[in-house]
Amino acid sequence: MDTRTIIPKNSRLRHRTIGFSFFYYIWLFLFLSFLGWIWEASLFLIFKHQFVNRGILFGPWLPIYGAGGLFLYFLLYRLKKHPFLLFFLAITICLSLEYFCSWFLEKQWGVRWWDYSGSFGNLNGRICVSGGLAFGTGALLLIYLLIPWFERFYEKIPARIRKAMGILFLLLLIADGAYAAVSPHTGAGITY
Repeated sequence: MDTRTIIPKNSRLRHRTIGFSFFYYIWLFLFLSFLGWIWEASLFLIFKHQFVNRGILFGPWLPIYGAGGLFLYFLLYRLKKHPFLLFFLAITICLSLEYFCSWFLEKQWGVRWWDYSGSFGNLNGRICVSGGLAFGTGALLLIYLLIPWFERFYEKIPARIRKAMGILFLLLLIADGAYAAVSPHTGAGITY
């Protein structure tokens, strides 16, 4: 039996039970990866006046945002009543993830997909202060606005469609990742 049908919408248990669905996590990961791609492409468009498909993959998703968002969701959602603590922990988590990913990608392919060398408070060009503040702010938006909106949106989608679309987009992401593992997405505005 689906526990969402027997737990009232305002129950504290409801949040914990909706997240137990595999497809919920797939959809959330893809949603956050897509939002990250929009964010990165928009920044490049605003500051460089050019559209660039950012990231190591070719599709409209940046898995680092999906993974980071899920980490924040799992680790920090229970701190919802403590926004300042949530903000600073999110900065620490996100900067650690970004540093590790930058290091790993460079070691794996010998290429950098981002470089903050000219930014204030950067560490080896992999992370910087403004990025940390943006991630902390993004975490607050994630916990207080995006997750509640996403849960309402997700619940309105029929279960069969959730599964079918979840499988389809997961397969596309896996295929994109497999292709990028052999031939990563590089070029002007993408790598440094």
